[in-house]
Parts: sequence; structure tokens; C-alpha cells
Amino acid sequence: MKFSSPLLASLCLLAALLLPRLEAANAQPAGSRVRGTIESVNGQILIVKARDGTNVVMRMAGNVRLTGVVPISRDEIKVGAYIGVTSVRAEDGADQATEVHVFPEAMRGTGEGSQPWDSAPNSIMTNGALTKIAGHEGQVLTVTYKGGAKQVVLTPQIVVVTFVPGERGDIRVGAHIIAATGRAADGALEATRISVGRDGLTPPM
Repeated sequence: MKFSSPLLASLCLLAALLLPRLEAANAQPAGSRVRGTIESVNGQILIVKARDGTNVVMRMAGNVRLTGVVPISRDEIKVGAYIGVTSVRAEDGADQATEVHVFPEAMRGTGEGSQPWDSAPNSIMTNGALTKIAGHEGQVLTVTYKGGAKQVVLTPQIVVVTFVPGERGDIRVGAHIIAATGRAADGALEATRISVGRDGLTPPM
């Protein structure tokens, strides 16, 4: 079906008027993280299929920060590095890591501390300096941060990643992302930071 230019212009105007309302209707609360796969890219507008199967419509902020996430070797986990660890409490009471991200030196200090995380039920995110590696084959890490320290146990299946500068070309259909969102003045769900898995990687954080 072909549309005349006036009709096409009217449809585009209608979409532009409805978009903020559609974005505001998203169930995602302000300040939440959206994890999922990009289904559609239209300028600054993304449709992301979230982990629960729902489609989330969001708008990239004009100053959105893009970061690439790439896999690295477990050998890159070294004393002195500034790292982040997502962990869950195992049945034996140990904090078992599900992933480790090694920050570039320029990002040292990012999110320092230990706090509840939303990647899985009862998960914890701990960011700090890696001050000790112990245990059989170095599977116990001590992460030290201002006001405390936490020991986490690695498993053979641990996923290890680092961050690289992101590019607009990373934002494409099929890419797996984690987006930090908020509400814009017009009520639209707006992504202020997006971490994008490179080469098909799903960011494990």
C-alpha cells in the first residue's frame, strides 16, 4: 500500500505525538535498569525486548553514555585491579561470584561499595580494589572498598569482562544491552547510560 505525502506526514506527526505517551506507559520505573535485546532502532528511539519477554520503548538521551562490554581472560583478574563482582549467597553461606568485570584504570572508583543488585534475586554488586587472591587455584577474591571488604568465591564457569569505549554503531538490532533509565520531563523513559555487549555478548552484570 502506498501513502500520499500528506497522509504520510500526518502518520509521522501522529506517531511523534503518541510516542511520549507510549514511553510513559512502560512499566519500567524511573531509575531502573533495562536488560534485553534491541528489537528496533529508529533515530533515538529503541524498542528492547526485556528478559521477561515484554517490549520496552525508550529514548536515548542526547548525552547518552555508551560503553562496550567485551570478554577477557580470567588471568586478567589480578591483585591491584579495580573490579566489580556480582555475587549470590550459596547454600554453604559463601558469596559466589556470577561474573567479574575488570574496570579500565580510568574508571577506578566507579560505584565503589557493596550493595543489592538486580541481575538476579538476592544478588549483590561489589566494586572495589582486588587486594587478595587466595584458595585453591585462586578462586577466593577479597574486594576492598571504603568502609569494608568482601570475599567472593569464583567458579570455573565465571564470566569475566571489561569495558571499552562505545560507539553509536554498537546500537543495532540484535545487540544485547543494559540500559540505565530515568524519566524525561515529558514522561518518556529515557536511557542515560547503555552498556552494549560486543560480538553477540550478553553483558553479565
